[in-house]
Amino acid sequence: MQDGSIPPLLLIELADIFSLIISRLNMTLQQLQYVVALDTQKHFVKAAESCFVTQPTLTLQLKKLEDEISTVLFNRSVQPLEPTPMGKIFILKARRILKEVQELKDLVNDDRNQLEGEYRLGIIPTLAPSLLPLFIADFMQKHANTKLVVEELQSEEILNQLETRQLDLGLMATPTLEAHVREIPLFYEPFLVYTDPSNALLRRKTISADMLKPEGLWVLRQGHCFRNHTLNICEFDASGHHRGLEMEGGSIETLKKMVLEVSGYTLIPELSYDEQQEEAYVRRFAEPQPVREISLVVHEHFTKERLINELRKSILDNTPDSFQKNAKFKTVKWR
Repeated sequence: MQDGSIPPLLLIELADIFSLIISRLNMTLQQLQYVVALDTQKHFVKAAESCFVTQPTLTLQLKKLEDEISTVLFNRSVQPLEPTPMGKIFILKARRILKEVQELKDLVNDDRNQLEGEYRLGIIPTLAPSLLPLFIADFMQKHANTKLVVEELQSEEILNQLETRQLDLGLMATPTLEAHVREIPLFYEPFLVYTDPSNALLRRKTISADMLKPEGLWVLRQGHCFRNHTLNICEFDASGHHRGLEMEGGSIETLKKMVLEVSGYTLIPELSYDEQQEEAYVRRFAEPQPVREISLVVHEHFTKERLINELRKSILDNTPDSFQKNAKFKTVKWR
């Protein structure tokens, strides 16, 4: 068809074929669900409860599966439960299979417009405390039957869990340069310079990157994409040396406190800036301002289009208009 939609008769045939496949593979898929639950819960009783079966039933099915594939999947001698080396590989594949089966169900049932259900959302730590409070109440009020399980994760972990289907969606800085990740840009967040009251930078109305020096720069520790953003803007390396103190912060708020209590400066994302309380310590960059692109990210096969659209709408409706209207910016890469 011209519009790319699936003819109704073909959908019926697909549904019949899919039902037949599932009926033949139901026990195997159930076993995979038990294995994934065990890996998630790290405990037989908790895993059984999450699957709504008894612990002996889950244990028996796991043993049957291990006998069938002649492989031990979990080391039962340690607590919490750990997968064996071969078990880790098996579980990774099992997660992908279960997610792809669900995606096939969604395709056949045309669930692209459905919102009901539970979805896991990963968000980077430099975005979570400032962005989540802006939109999450609005989204949950409008979509009471949608449950979001939110977890703060580093950028690389979000990408890994999207690939293994442990996450449904992510909120992070882009571009990711990942072949199997779909990026839905939301807004461009400016970087600001945050400095102690004695710093000569405060005498300027705006700041250019060439005014920034290695001495006195506080940065986040390794693993944060915001650290890479900062160093890419400054175009030099820095390891947080201040008067005999060496430290790399774990949060933007930690960096701010070190700036004010010790001295120096750091870069912060604008959403973390409290204009009423912190105006005296902050300067903007000259145009074009360096910004980070914030996007919703999903696996390329994620089918819940309405969920993506409704999340995007809630976020954009509740973030500063200036982020969306600012036409002059310079996106900073983090990879």
